[in-house]
Amino acid sequence: MVRTNIIGKMCVLFSACMMFNFQFSIFNSLSAQDSVVSVELDNGLRFEMVLVRGGGFTMGNNTTVSYEAGKPEHPVSVSDFYIGRYEVTQAVWKAVMGENPSKFVGNDSLPVEQVSWEDAQQFVTILSQMTGRRFRLPSEAEWEYAARGGSQLPFAGCDRGQLERYSWFCVNSDGHTHPVGRLLPNGLGLYDMSGNVAEWCGDWMGAYSAEKQVNPRGPKKGESRVLRGGHYYSTSPACTVYDRSWYIPSGRYEYYGLRLVMEFDRDEE
Repeated sequence: MVRTNIIGKMCVLFSACMMFNFQFSIFNSLSAQDSVVSVELDNGLRFEMVLVRGGGFTMGNNTTVSYEAGKPEHPVSVSDFYIGRYEVTQAVWKAVMGENPSKFVGNDSLPVEQVSWEDAQQFVTILSQMTGRRFRLPSEAEWEYAARGGSQLPFAGCDRGQLERYSWFCVNSDGHTHPVGRLLPNGLGLYDMSGNVAEWCGDWMGAYSAEKQVNPRGPKKGESRVLRGGHYYSTSPACTVYDRSWYIPSGRYEYYGLRLVMEFDRDEE
C-alpha cells in the first residue's frame, strides 16, 4: 500500500513533549563556512550549491512517534557532495524547462511544486547538459546527513519550540508555499529543509537495515520513490529530519518539489 504522509497527516497541535534519542558520530568539518559554488544559467540567473564534507552519522530514529519506517537507527557514511542552499525555485525551473507547473505562483522565488520524480529526472538531465555539471537528486542518506547538519536536533536547525522560525508547516504557512530562504537555515546554511515543499530523493522506498552502510542508494527496484522534509501543510512530526514519505514516481502534487545535489569534483579541492 502506498503511503503519503505528505497529504494524510492532519494539522494537529501536540501538547505532549516528543522525546528524541539520537546517537551521532562526529561529522567531518561540517560548518556553514564550507565552500559555495554559484551556478549561472544562460539567462544570467544564479543559484548556490553548498559543499557538504562527507562523514559518518546515525541515520533514522528508533523513537519516532508516528511510523515505523524510520527504524532501525543505523550507521551510515557518505562522501563529499554539493547540495542546493535552497529548494529549486520556479525561476530556476522555468529557465531550464521553459514552463512552470506550480499551483502557487506570483513570485519566482517560490519553490517549484507539482513536479513528479520523473519530472525531476528530466530537469536534472537538462540542467546537467546546460551547465556541464553533474546534477541529480540527493540520495536519502545525503539528504538526511545535510538536513541534520552535524546536530542532534529533530528538525533542520532547531527543536520543536523554535520550529516556526525555521519551517513553513501547518501552524504558520497559511496553507501555501513561501519564497525560499525567508526563515532561518540549519547549521550548514541550508534553508527550508523542514517544511515548505517535500523534496524528492533518488532512492526507491524500502525498509532500513541495521547494518553499517557507505553511500547507500536504497533498493534496486520498487514501486515508490522517497520524499523528505515535510511541507507547508505537514504537522511537526512530518518535518523531522528522519521522517520518511514516499509516492509513485509519476505522482504530482502541490506538496512535492526538489533540491539539487551536484557531484563533487576533486579538482576543486
